[in-house]
Amino acid sequence: MRRDTIQRQQGAMKAAELDLLIAISPENFAYSTGFVVPSQPLMRWRHAICAVNLDGKSGVIAVDMEETTVRGKLPGADIRIWGEFTDKPMTSLSHLISDLGAKNGKIGIEMNYLPAGDFEHLKLLLPGAMFVAADQIFDRLRQIKSPEETDLLRRLSRISDTAISTSFDAVKAGMTEMDMAAALTRSVYEQGAEHFKLMIVATGPRSELPNVGPTERVLEAGDICRVEIFSIIGGYHAGICRTASVEEPPKKAVEIWKNLVECKYRVLDVIKPGASTKYIYEVFLDKFSDLCLPPISFVGHGIGLHLHEDPYLGKYDDYTLEAGMVLGIEPLVYQTGHGFGLQLKDMVAVTQTGAELLSNVTNTDELYRIG
Repeated sequence: MRRDTIQRQQGAMKAAELDLLIAISPENFAYSTGFVVPSQPLMRWRHAICAVNLDGKSGVIAVDMEETTVRGKLPGADIRIWGEFTDKPMTSLSHLISDLGAKNGKIGIEMNYLPAGDFEHLKLLLPGAMFVAADQIFDRLRQIKSPEETDLLRRLSRISDTAISTSFDAVKAGMTEMDMAAALTRSVYEQGAEHFKLMIVATGPRSELPNVGPTERVLEAGDICRVEIFSIIGGYHAGICRTASVEEPPKKAVEIWKNLVECKYRVLDVIKPGASTKYIYEVFLDKFSDLCLPPISFVGHGIGLHLHEDPYLGKYDDYTLEAGMVLGIEPLVYQTGHGFGLQLKDMVAVTQTGAELLSNVTNTDELYRIG
């Protein structure tokens, strides 16, 4: 178990007057234990659960198919195994809750993840318990990264950054988006990532589309190419996006890119503990508005065990930045009116003194040149 996160959960329980806190989503199970159960994100009914009481005593529940993996990752932990075709996971959870002394207590659980049928079953099994939503507790805890989490996100940022530039260097006009994707994913794995998510390879007119994967489209001179990938280790994500031109870029693309780069630096300048996220977004808009193009509703967001986490740097909710947060910042424009879109996404850590750029491998001051 991750003692540092367990201790933070104890503090959160005390503040919320809880007797027990239950992590049941893949993200929060990983936050509590340090790893993702491989099949849980793919098959939602294969519950992997971690429960922690106010004294810091904990227990884990996992499906029988994943028993060897879970026991190998958590030697010495209190692990309860339920049979996928013979048992009910909520029955196992009710026993664990009782053993942790909370069968009549106030229990925080992820209401936004747990299926309604399972929740109704759990309430029947524990009629004396009071269940309350704990989603925001976990969201808040995960906003502030430990030094170890930040180190991992720094490593992942550089993996994603390097992989994208490697993919640009591997292709030229006449090759395909699939060729670019092959080089991209090969580099991610060669650098030690366990997995990747949301690979975007969008070239030419397809660069206007927000989230599209590679096709057999052939690269042509003058194409704008948007490439994004999230490299993953231990459930943690680092998403980077870069934009390149095949040979000579269109003049309008150079002009827009210059604006996005200036937006990036202005945002970096105002990221620091105590900064208002709405104010940061306004700083972005102040420069982006020079383009007279429609802006995205946010210019950044938290990132870690999920692709998008709070806080958002946008025009709606206002948050105050704190040291230890890790953000993805992404000045972008999809619809330029010129048949291409451009995006510049970086990973940034909020330090005591300001912003640390984690994705610092590639020089993004100018459009990357392919060929």
